[in-house]
Amino acid sequence: MTTKDVTKLPDVLGQKQRIAVVTGASGGMGRATAALLAAEHGMKVFLLARSLDRGHAAVNYVNSKSGRKDAELILGDLASFASIRTAAKQLAERTDHIDVLVNNAGVVTLKREETEDGFERQLGVNHLGHFLLTGLLLPLLEQSEAGRIVVVSSGAHKIGRMNNEDMDMKKRFTIWNAYGRSKLANIWFVRRLASRLAGSHVTVNALHPGAVSTQIGVNRATGFGGFVHKLLRPFFLSPEQGSATAVYLASSPEAAGVSGQYYYKCKPSGISKRAASEGEAERFWKWSEEATGFRWSK
Repeated sequence: MTTKDVTKLPDVLGQKQRIAVVTGASGGMGRATAALLAAEHGMKVFLLARSLDRGHAAVNYVNSKSGRKDAELILGDLASFASIRTAAKQLAERTDHIDVLVNNAGVVTLKREETEDGFERQLGVNHLGHFLLTGLLLPLLEQSEAGRIVVVSSGAHKIGRMNNEDMDMKKRFTIWNAYGRSKLANIWFVRRLASRLAGSHVTVNALHPGAVSTQIGVNRATGFGGFVHKLLRPFFLSPEQGSATAVYLASSPEAAGVSGQYYYKCKPSGISKRAASEGEAERFWKWSEEATGFRWSK
């Protein structure tokens, strides 16, 4: 039996199988990340998705790649705080620990939309949904010998601007500032959370995956955006290539103990001056707590 064979088997040689949770896992980079963690690193993966049909299809895909049948679907919509709480409760009922949480889910909306709780959708899903989910799952991450939180941000954080007087973008909405500020929010979240987790055995890092060929920005109901996406597809990374840094941060020995960093191509990378502002990050953290109604104990 090879080392690789051993990593694919749970509870072998007295080792406890590692548990991963991946959001936005019904397709694209999320599904690719889940499959690689299961197949190459022997993890049992819970795939969090909002679509029952696409979620089941992704679970079957992951199981086919790993050769096991232990991947599971958790239904959850990151645009709904109630749905997030239900998903977190289900996870707590199915596992006693989480070793890896990959906050991968992301949306781009072509016009201003709102979440179920009334927040601008890109900030609501890409940041607030993960802010709440991570807080609810932290007790399970703390049960791991070395919990890792991996947040998919983007180089688009550099164009993000946060208008504290118009957090819901009711006065002015543009697609790319909405997306950019949600990715800026991801980095602020990681930096402030890393500070709060200092001294614990849970780490958190952000990453830029590169330009990945996924269905993000394509309206599944109307198909709008699909033609442009098809034209540009040859210039994009595949979902598997785009997931490389997330998988690296979730599994590599080199990333053990590293926290509060931003990675690109599996290496630490620079962030914008705005993203590095501790004052803005802390103020935004407090706003996020108020918006979600969730107070972090740390």
